[in-house]
Amino acid sequence: MKICLICEGSYPFVAGGVSSWIQSMIKGMPQHEFVIWAIGANESMKGKYVYELPPNVVHVQEVFLDSMLNANRTGRKKIRLNQQQKKEIVELIRCANPNWKVIFDTFAKGNVNPIDFLLDDSFLKALKQVCREDYPTFPFLDYFWTTRSMFLPILYLLHTDFPEADLYHSISCGYAGIIAAAAAQKFNKPYMLTEHGIYTREREEEILRSKWVDPAYKNLWIKMFYMFSRCAYDNAQTVTSLFQHASYLQRELGCDGAKQFVIPNGVNTDLFGKVPLKEPDGWVDIGAVVRIVPIKDIKTMLFAFSRVCQDVDNVRLHIIGPIEEYPEYYQECVELKEQLGLENAIFTGRVKTWEYLEKVDFTLLTSISEGMPLATLEGMAAGRAAVTTNVGCCSELIHGTGDGFGEAGFCVPAMDQKAMAEAIMKLAADPALMRKMGDAGKKRVFASFQQPDMLRKYQQAYDVTISRHANGRGV
Repeated sequence: MKICLICEGSYPFVAGGVSSWIQSMIKGMPQHEFVIWAIGANESMKGKYVYELPPNVVHVQEVFLDSMLNANRTGRKKIRLNQQQKKEIVELIRCANPNWKVIFDTFAKGNVNPIDFLLDDSFLKALKQVCREDYPTFPFLDYFWTTRSMFLPILYLLHTDFPEADLYHSISCGYAGIIAAAAAQKFNKPYMLTEHGIYTREREEEILRSKWVDPAYKNLWIKMFYMFSRCAYDNAQTVTSLFQHASYLQRELGCDGAKQFVIPNGVNTDLFGKVPLKEPDGWVDIGAVVRIVPIKDIKTMLFAFSRVCQDVDNVRLHIIGPIEEYPEYYQECVELKEQLGLENAIFTGRVKTWEYLEKVDFTLLTSISEGMPLATLEGMAAGRAAVTTNVGCCSELIHGTGDGFGEAGFCVPAMDQKAMAEAIMKLAADPALMRKMGDAGKKRVFASFQQPDMLRKYQQAYDVTISRHANGRGV
């Protein structure tokens, strides 16, 4: 079977949890061929993969959002839309509930060029109607440019060539979910959606914190991403999440519970389970396996570590992961480290995690949003206790769900420097507790989070998705 994985802002350009999961899925299913449909931010990333593609990857189709800025009009005559198309385009601009089949037929089959459309009277008339009815106090010129910038990326993506496959599997909602739904409709193929985090909630948090979105238009951007998620949920035959609470959130956002599977992440216990514990050397070494990006909240990590260093001398922080994804944020973190005088904080760059863990006593995660973090699971598989923020299913990983193995570390509120520092110091001061919690975590991973189990469950989900599509169910 040929499976098309639609990846937004991740594999194969960016290292990290989701990308590592994709790599493990492809390598773990050699019976299938995979097409990677990769949505990247900048065309400068073209061909620059941070993973060695497995031999069963038969094609990579790259599309970059900055390419739309250089897209040109076709020079065709005025666009002619029928009444239903006009109605659904108004619903789209309103971020309401458009008939996506009509939208896909209009833009995804090459009928209407998005650049032509966004400069055409038909778009201007629809925009005037929505602005007049829904946003009468907004300056129209500002509203025009905001809305145009909101919808240009998705209309551009819908107009690109679609790779053909036997099944479409998007690894998020958002842009990936929309074009997966469009491709599945175009080729009459099954569609499965997997969310590692809850895409809509993550985008909402990002937009609320952003400086690039005018405060007056933040709710409008958020509504758009909510609409995109509804489209993905409605069009997929099967929707998977990593843990039970995430499936509840999906249902709150409009997903049909009958479509859902909960499939926890699984790690390579043969690899990580053989990592030896660190030999005592007079130092307490903390390993944070993260991408250096704002959602991982490296700044709170550094502030918390600064508190620890005021009371503990023999402690080191290893911030383990790629630094290239968000260079401005990385530079801010380096400057903060220097301002705080943290000589014992080390940015390692990308390394082989299973090898570097030999140097680490326990792990640290300070994210403000997560699903089921692979880095924490891998550390637990290696017998390392963990300090995490209470996001995603981290509390379940640390405390368990009645498995009897005990606490695997400490789970603290996000962005709470004091609580984080106190948890770190408890482990640093008590090697016996550190080992006890590390042993509990290792038993939990071996019992419930092994990679072969995960792969088997995804194969079952593929089979169900194909069956539902064949029987006309799930959409």
